[in-house]
Amino acid sequence: MNFGKNVKQVRKEKELTLEELSERSGVSRSMLSQIEREEKNPTLQVACQIAEALKVTLSQLLGQQENREVIVIRKEQRLLFRDERSGFERYLLSPSLPSRGVEFVLNVIPPGKESEIFPAHQPGVKEYIAVAQGKLRVDLTDDRTYELDEGDAIYYEADIEHRFINVGNEECRYYLVIDSHHAG
Repeated sequence: MNFGKNVKQVRKEKELTLEELSERSGVSRSMLSQIEREEKNPTLQVACQIAEALKVTLSQLLGQQENREVIVIRKEQRLLFRDERSGFERYLLSPSLPSRGVEFVLNVIPPGKESEIFPAHQPGVKEYIAVAQGKLRVDLTDDRTYELDEGDAIYYEADIEHRFINVGNEECRYYLVIDSHHAG
């Protein structure tokens, strides 16, 4: 078990002193120092206090995440949805793991075409868009419209209907991240 080493590593990553961690966790500075040097093993309660103060899980501090998952998605393996009527293409670039709460998507819209109106997501869902090529108009159904050029980005709460329109003379490519971690 590398609990003490992991506590020290996370504390340093979060740029906290032993004193600051002590204040946040309610564990004495000397006890924290002994834990980090692996001279003492904390009780379950103390370990949980430290994890809460560091805003990580106890499992993370215990090192049970060391086998970090890596998933490679080759270009030919990407999931693709293509709207035959408009030519709108949606490539899923992230693994199809709904429990993860994040989708990473590449959307491609031919010149002068548009997506259908997307339904509102649950409250708490956020969308982030970055235009890689072309010109994109984002219509939010509360009468807000935004025109984005190549290199522009936008963020919005996606609990409203929305659609995307290529307002340029070339193919429009944009990256979309749908964050549903806080959907409720």
